[in-house]
Amino acid sequence: MDENIYWIALRNINGVGDKIFKKLLSAFNSPAEVFKAGKEDLAEVNGIGMNLVNEIRQFEDWERLIKVCSRISRMGYRVIKYTDEDYPENLSQIYNPPALFYVKGDITKWDNRSVAVVGSRQPDRYGRAVTEKLTRELAENGFTIVSGLAKGIDTMAHKSALKYGGRTIAVLGSGLDHIYPYENRNLYHEITNNGAVVSEFNLGTKPESGNFPRRNRLISGLSLGVLVVQAAENSGSLITADFALEQNREIFAVPGALGNNLSMGTNKLIQRGAKLVTKINDILEELDNLAGSG
Repeated sequence: MDENIYWIALRNINGVGDKIFKKLLSAFNSPAEVFKAGKEDLAEVNGIGMNLVNEIRQFEDWERLIKVCSRISRMGYRVIKYTDEDYPENLSQIYNPPALFYVKGDITKWDNRSVAVVGSRQPDRYGRAVTEKLTRELAENGFTIVSGLAKGIDTMAHKSALKYGGRTIAVLGSGLDHIYPYENRNLYHEITNNGAVVSEFNLGTKPESGNFPRRNRLISGLSLGVLVVQAAENSGSLITADFALEQNREIFAVPGALGNNLSMGTNKLIQRGAKLVTKINDILEELDNLAGSG
């Protein structure tokens, strides 16, 4: 069978998160060997209880996964696995990187030179103008733009990167076959021709609210730094910034007017130590040494 089938099967067994997956991979060299292993050998792996041993030994959903892998191939998707040479370097350096994720398009070594641009789904005129300006200048300086395909700042960041000849990566909180929001379907396809759309979620996964923190972790993980343009005090963009902090990424924030709700989140980030951004050089001077030439 296709090697991807074993990877997807193991990752989807109840109780096998990324951490346990890598322990099993270390012990048995490949997911295929995990499924061939006996109960006693599986039980010897640290952190693997008998309930999980039984889940692995009793797995029988192979016919469905054969169909899933056939669909992955037919739709032009790829599975990038933790052991693959083209697994993104930035992502590999975070705590507990995903064992695998799905891709439509191409991720290249040049995409290690990347910046996440995130913000409000309902930016004002100032937020839209700042997003286009800074994204254009980042693209012109050879940075790939990473964002979440959401309405507002995310959409503008992707569009601006493409408009000015740059590359961009969109990270979904759903399966690759569930474009969300649907009105961005044309943008989705444009991105796959000039970068990639990626997701940790299985095909068929709908964009449920609980998926987005995991999506945000991937946005920051793929990037050298995260730029927050506009964000309310409880914005999901601040979750991305929190992940960036945990992952030892640079955090940048655009200041805004006092009393403007869209400025409360970014101004708070600056209070907490984020780099205040008023011009492109505020970002470049922090990232150029980290990014190198790609």
